[in-house]
Amino acid sequence: MKFAHLADCHIGGWKDEKLAAIGLKTFELALNECISRNIDFILISGDLFNTALPNIDYIKEVARLLKLVKDSEIKIYTIAGSHDYSVSGKTMLDVLENAGLIQNAARFDNDALKFIIDPKSNAKITGLYGKKGGLERYDYEALNRKNLENEQGFKIFMFHSGIKEFMPAGLEDIDSLPINALPANFNYYAGGHIHYVFQKKTGNSLLMFPGALFPNNFKELEEFNHGGFYIVDDSLKYEFIKINAKDVLSIAIDANNKTPDEVTSEVLKYEPQSKDKIVTIRIEGILKEGKPSDINFRQIMESFSDAYCVVRNTSKLAAKDFKIMEVKEENIEDIEKAIITENNENILLFGDYTEKSKFVNDLIETFSLEKQEGEKSYTFEEKLVGNITKLFSKELENDNKQNKIA
Repeated sequence: MKFAHLADCHIGGWKDEKLAAIGLKTFELALNECISRNIDFILISGDLFNTALPNIDYIKEVARLLKLVKDSEIKIYTIAGSHDYSVSGKTMLDVLENAGLIQNAARFDNDALKFIIDPKSNAKITGLYGKKGGLERYDYEALNRKNLENEQGFKIFMFHSGIKEFMPAGLEDIDSLPINALPANFNYYAGGHIHYVFQKKTGNSLLMFPGALFPNNFKELEEFNHGGFYIVDDSLKYEFIKINAKDVLSIAIDANNKTPDEVTSEVLKYEPQSKDKIVTIRIEGILKEGKPSDINFRQIMESFSDAYCVVRNTSKLAAKDFKIMEVKEENIEDIEKAIITENNENILLFGDYTEKSKFVNDLIETFSLEKQEGEKSYTFEEKLVGNITKLFSKELENDNKQNKIA
């Protein structure tokens, strides 16, 4: 027996059309590799698409490629991931399954997961989908494990979640499951969701993450350049197959104490290496003079015209008068609080108001007010204006009191 394990294809995930096309081409190359190696079946552990209802052009092309696999008599077993799962049940994976191109491995019988038996290999396959925010953990808590763990034969469990004990450095705080949340006594655990290549063998079991089939963001392009997948046999011997549809040239520039012209010149030195490559340009630091917009990106783009495409990241580039702030927080609310606290002394409010942070937080909360279903627009606007007026009136009152004391 020999099978392939893919995950996190994220078809349609890139807004850049050229990068989206390479993502699709990578998927095609991976499927062709599976066909040429005459494997028995393919596992896709979540996030085939980047959304539950992708663009029709991506659907048509993916369906065409899956049909080639079907015509080669290779079955494809999938689970939904945090991106292509839908609580409404309206997901393109269902359409592809109804067309006979894939099979959903997360199948239930009276609230209990059941196995699919692959006709070629007799492998028994099941799994559980992933949800946004790690909410699948509640499904694992309610899982009837007895029938899964007592089943005999070569068993595969597909999942789309991080595993707490095996999270890579820097991702420890992301929602994940403890290893004991997975049902025991399976031969192979086919993971997805966390974009890194990982293997863990314990006894007669092998747990694997193949990473994203193609990098799904700027950082992944820099770090991994390309993706790949596993081919595994029934003795749990495995091979990682790299799929490189296009080479990547990563340029990292330290802009500290440099002028915009110096940064521009430094980037241009890499132009001879860029032909037909994906070029990433990361510029970080504080310029000696001028503004980030003074860097001549028009000249850079014209000079790199022979590159396949150019993407840049200047999120940590600043002028000398500005301060770059690092925050460790993950969610928006905590990030806002950290920034307000860091800049508390620079917040100009009424007089010597001592509770600046509280006022700013209250103001953000007021502007975050949402219009309720069925609420008329004028009613919502009156409520919003009233809350803002009340908030500022309170601060004026505080200011007057402080002036009288002074």
